[in-house]
Amino acid sequence: MRRKIPSSMALMAFEAAARHGSFARAAEELSLTEGAISRQIGRLEAFLGVTLFERVGNRVRLLPNGERYAAQVRESLDRLDRDSQYLMGQPNDGASLDIATIPTFAMRWLIPRLFRFREKHPNITVHLAECMDPFVLAGSGFDAAIHFEHPAWTGMRMHRLLHEVLVPVCHPKLLTEGKGTTALDDLPRLHRRQNPEAWQHYSEEIGIPLTNPAIGARYDLHAMLIEAALAGLGVALVPRLYVETELALGKLVAPWPEGKTISKTFCLILPESIGLSAEPLQAFAQWILDEAKKATTLES
Repeated sequence: MRRKIPSSMALMAFEAAARHGSFARAAEELSLTEGAISRQIGRLEAFLGVTLFERVGNRVRLLPNGERYAAQVRESLDRLDRDSQYLMGQPNDGASLDIATIPTFAMRWLIPRLFRFREKHPNITVHLAECMDPFVLAGSGFDAAIHFEHPAWTGMRMHRLLHEVLVPVCHPKLLTEGKGTTALDDLPRLHRRQNPEAWQHYSEEIGIPLTNPAIGARYDLHAMLIEAALAGLGVALVPRLYVETELALGKLVAPWPEGKTISKTFCLILPESIGLSAEPLQAFAQWILDEAKKATTLES
């Protein structure tokens, strides 16, 4: 069935006129005459069978139907513009992948390793986008996702990558200045807002008593907690895999035991089926699984 879509010129003329509230200014933006804008919008109204503008003398005003349609058209044109520019930026002899991922995982673990993928597959460009909540891959525009294990991914192919184990870390000066103690109860503690009971659980699991586990500043992201710890603001309870570099360089220290319980598990989520046309995705999947295995081997 043929789609009922107006001409792109009519939609662009309408969106510009709606945004400016003026046919003249829309004409100036699109390098057309005011009469051409008026004709395009007239054709659009005839095509839709709906009046979009109220014309009063030389002035125009969007009607309620026009306001709703203008917002929808603007969103569609913006998306088409982004998609077109995205495609224009792709090499003719290469491929690209769009991966949705948890931002801190991307910044602290994935991005520092991506150069190795590029060395193996120089013709595959990996684009990363922030993803905080599970979603349905089909129709999302993403080729894969890297997220926590969750029932919402049921029906998709889920490959476990790494376990999130929390460990308290701080800047070395926090232990040498002030009271000069490693007693957690005497040091300022930092919290992740989404996991306010983490210190309580850690205290009970490890057997380190804390007078009031809830005391301390709260941050939204683990990345913020790590930066706060690097700034000497307190002890942060964060996934060890995020701070391996800082611990190795001595920028952070961890004189306390890591948690015994796995907090969460990072997974690679793929579509239910991957055909032969998805060779770039297969290459990325194999690479990140190998990287995760390598990281786990080094930790043990």
